[in-house]
Amino acid sequence: MIKKQMDMASQISEREIVYHLYITQALIFLIALALGSYLFTRDTFMAIWQWDVREILLYGGGCAALVLFVDFLLIRYAPEHWYDDGGINEKLFRSRSVPHIFMMTAVIAFCEELLFRGVIQTHAGLFFASAIFGLLHIRYWRKWLLLIAVVSLSFWIGFVYEWTNNLWVTIFAHFLIDFILALHIRYRVKEVKGDA
Repeated sequence: MIKKQMDMASQISEREIVYHLYITQALIFLIALALGSYLFTRDTFMAIWQWDVREILLYGGGCAALVLFVDFLLIRYAPEHWYDDGGINEKLFRSRSVPHIFMMTAVIAFCEELLFRGVIQTHAGLFFASAIFGLLHIRYWRKWLLLIAVVSLSFWIGFVYEWTNNLWVTIFAHFLIDFILALHIRYRVKEVKGDA
């Protein structure tokens, strides 16, 4: 099943991958809304959204900085085939403009954090939310380093959410991680091709 998915990913166009990304995020958002409307009252839902800019920048930014430090160490020192996702992220980001990358990573961060931290973790706990997050990243299952990284990331961001009880903190952290890594992919690929 995973090999079939990797084969399909290699044959799909960049445009189709972007389309599927937005469809997936829309589904995640709708699932979060459906579950959230059942599990939250208005007051309990509003309680997880605290617009504290200092906390968002300090804890969200600090969380992201630590993850990015580890990710860039892995990129620098681990063999590339250990963290190669079959070219999907390259297809997603290599030809996108910076504003489009910004928009894509903001949508991903908002939708995924709303579902995994805001709804699932708030009501079922950190372990369950991180396990589901890892299970949904099926394309990483055959790449042990990527699987460990994505599950560890989910636990780390989940821990920060437990600590701050502020969904904006984890949305900002998730966004920064994805945005900076996407920019790295975009410019690294151009540099390799000689287009920089």
